[in-house]
Amino acid sequence: MNSKDRLMTALERGKPDRLPASIHQWQGYHLDEYMGGVSDLEAFQQVGLDAQIQYFQDMGQFWLVDADMTKFNTPTWRDEVTMVSNDPDHRIAHHTIYTPEGVLTYKTAGDRKTTWIIQYLIKHDEDIELIRKYMPVPALDPAPIARRYDEIGDAGILRGFVWGDQAGCWQHAACLMDITDLIFAALDRPNWVHRLLGILLEKKLQFVETMKGAKFDLIETGGGSASSTVISPRLHREFCLPYDRQVHDALHSLGFLVTYHTCGGTAGIEELIVANGCDASETLAPVSVGGNQEPWDFKRKVGDRLALIGGLDQFNTLTAGSPADIRAMVHRLFETVGCNGGYICSASDHFFDTPREKLVAFADAARECVY
Repeated sequence: MNSKDRLMTALERGKPDRLPASIHQWQGYHLDEYMGGVSDLEAFQQVGLDAQIQYFQDMGQFWLVDADMTKFNTPTWRDEVTMVSNDPDHRIAHHTIYTPEGVLTYKTAGDRKTTWIIQYLIKHDEDIELIRKYMPVPALDPAPIARRYDEIGDAGILRGFVWGDQAGCWQHAACLMDITDLIFAALDRPNWVHRLLGILLEKKLQFVETMKGAKFDLIETGGGSASSTVISPRLHREFCLPYDRQVHDALHSLGFLVTYHTCGGTAGIEELIVANGCDASETLAPVSVGGNQEPWDFKRKVGDRLALIGGLDQFNTLTAGSPADIRAMVHRLFETVGCNGGYICSASDHFFDTPREKLVAFADAARECVY
């Protein structure tokens, strides 16, 4: 099997020739610092991993290091940015958004690895009506997606996203206001939170319509703010599940496979993840890296109802561990999570300072795990 066949067989819950091995997405910092500045596809090929390439263009994620939110400006939603600091290791940007009925502001900081929010956009309940009326939703251009898909070929799969700071409605809301404030609002003013989530859902469904015909192998939804390390199963059931399900149904209607991202916090929401209609669950973060159950425990609970992606501790094992440690964990994941197929062994999330030889050891270990 080639890498594409191997990954797609696992996503369809089958048994490929051997254990697929990949990472969630390659970070530009790591490519520059450890891989000689090659592309993500070249990096996968150099270390022998099965490629998962993430496509982000025109999907509106502020946290990308090179994000330019001004390109989404319209006459009624104008994001003007003041760069307080252009230092690549200490970026600070102040955003002022002008609409016909009021002004919104938010602030971000960042470095060469990522970007984070230091002041949230939603400051008053009525701000969400400006979002509803004026926040633009770009249409997806299928042409560059097709070119990227063809470039990848048999080396792996092309993953897509759903418009917004995060793909899930609850997770997107947690980028517009502090997560603690959002949780309190869900308890104290649930109707207002549902109003906000409904606004974001409408925009995401509008974007999904423009995805028709796009050559994606897999679409990522969800996000870490809905994991059970952040909110309770009760909150997840009320404020995540119904919105996730509608997005997934819309994606399935266009023929896409869906992977639901929880950053590993899955204890207590296993059945809710199954119920949201996703095809795969990721990233199976183990307890050693902040998850709240081991990958094999999650597998035991969901059985063969979902394909699974992730499970390998990207810090304590992949970065700090020896090649022998990496090999032992890959084999354990194969035996306990992937023994019946339907599993892509992957780093459980981003890494930044992993030596190249550790990635080669990961790929070598996976090639030993034959079905």
